[in-house]
Amino acid sequence: MNNLFKLTVQEKDPKKLGPFLLKNGFSHQALNNAKHHHGMILVNHKRRYTSFNLKTGDEVLFISGEEKKNVFLKPSSKPVSIVLETPNYLVVNKTAGVLSIPSRYEDDDAVVNRLLGYFAKKNEHNLKPHVVTRLDRDTSGLVLVGKNSIAHARFSKINKAKFVKKYHAIVHGSFAPNQLTGLIDQPLGKKGTSVKRAVIEGGKPAQTEYQVLDQVAGASLVELRLLTGRTHQIRVHMAYLGHPLYGDPLYGVQDNFSRQALNCFYLDFPDPFDQQKHKKIELEDPADMQNLWQTLINKEF
Repeated sequence: MNNLFKLTVQEKDPKKLGPFLLKNGFSHQALNNAKHHHGMILVNHKRRYTSFNLKTGDEVLFISGEEKKNVFLKPSSKPVSIVLETPNYLVVNKTAGVLSIPSRYEDDDAVVNRLLGYFAKKNEHNLKPHVVTRLDRDTSGLVLVGKNSIAHARFSKINKAKFVKKYHAIVHGSFAPNQLTGLIDQPLGKKGTSVKRAVIEGGKPAQTEYQVLDQVAGASLVELRLLTGRTHQIRVHMAYLGHPLYGDPLYGVQDNFSRQALNCFYLDFPDPFDQQKHKKIELEDPADMQNLWQTLINKEF
């Protein structure tokens, strides 16, 4: 089954159909699929080429073509926790230890594989997961996934200031009274040939807002908001402040927590398919992080 999208031309929109669709989140590949792979583009219920001149008030129907299937992607029958599902995207609560997308070495049990299995059980073989907000393997929490390439393209056009991602982290050390909130504005880059990142001069701009929610002797519970999306950004920025995450020996110290204590608990974004709607999703932190924090509290007494 193909996906259908309905749009109305506003006065400020481009006058030609092609630029209008590109502006509204349809990629060149999506336009090509609609043209050559069993889709179509209609203006006021008549098929039109992308060079067609639009007028204000025209109704555009975009019927997507078939996406090229990746024959190497394997469906997984393992469970996936769906927090929100719409016709074009869904939000998953990813457990720690699961990849967001398959790697060249592990290609059979990422969030993408599990969603392929989920779609297959629903007999929705036309859907293809496109991860919008990726998390590291050992970071838990909310992951936004498009059900088609058009959803992915539309989300990519949302202004980053309007797309809010918040995390909870448990970190080593206590903060000084004048450092309980702040903005870490330090560029990040790769360190040699390893996966490790670092604050380096000439790196890519990276900004993280943070607020200390609670602290005990030697540990703090911190809320963080990513203003940019660099690899390992929170982990590197917190280590830069002298507060590495629990369970993160790559950037900190060896402790007894089995993975980095980091959870994406909150997403807030405008729905790219309905301008009247705004999605806000918030979850509790997983049991392992709650237990860790309770253990650290108990140690104080």
